[in-house]
Amino acid sequence: MLKLFHHPMSATSRYIRLLAGEYGEKLDLVEEKPWERRREFLAMNPAATLPVLIEDDGPPIVGGVIVGEYIDETRGVFSRDKRLMPEKPIERAEVRRLTEWFVEKFDQEVTRYLVRERIFKLEMSKEDGGGSPDASAIRAARTNSRHHLRYVGWLAENRNWLAGSRMSQADLAAAAALSVLDYLGEIPWENEPAAKEWYSRIKSRPSFRPLLSEKVRGVPPVRHYADLDF
Repeated sequence: MLKLFHHPMSATSRYIRLLAGEYGEKLDLVEEKPWERRREFLAMNPAATLPVLIEDDGPPIVGGVIVGEYIDETRGVFSRDKRLMPEKPIERAEVRRLTEWFVEKFDQEVTRYLVRERIFKLEMSKEDGGGSPDASAIRAARTNSRHHLRYVGWLAENRNWLAGSRMSQADLAAAAALSVLDYLGEIPWENEPAAKEWYSRIKSRPSFRPLLSEKVRGVPPVRHYADLDF
């Protein structure tokens, strides 16, 4: 059994949930609020970041990129034509580049600020950093998000899927990141029709259904969030 310590609005956690879903793996989900820095959680991951995966009684596997690689090596490698990592090394390199882009770069420049300011602060105590949203952080994240969305649009317009001819882990990492922003109504899809068409294909997959059904207390999703046709 795979146990995943996650938060519903953690984009990297969503990436792992999508990846596991594509391979038909059930996850025992444990919601974690990393800002609380629980002693038991810090014992697993001193960095207090998400996601953290544990298989059976094994050691913790930490971080979106690392957990994704672990799932590929233990599940994907046996999936043959359904594997979400290409066979050719040069193609794998591109998948890994884009996966890291959305798990790390996109998170550092966009997701963590919008999620923290618009969602996490509502759950945080004052001692943990809760309070009013920082408008300057939100503005900076929104500006950065426009550049990332244009890049997704370019990739979607010039390739069948973001990293090449077949769907890969890169598509799931990107869709996970964008799904959090889409929940908050932060994506002007009308500006990037190719990105919108690509995202519509991804969110129509069965692995996406659990994400579309989740809601954060006090922050309802935008009306089109769960609509497969926008």
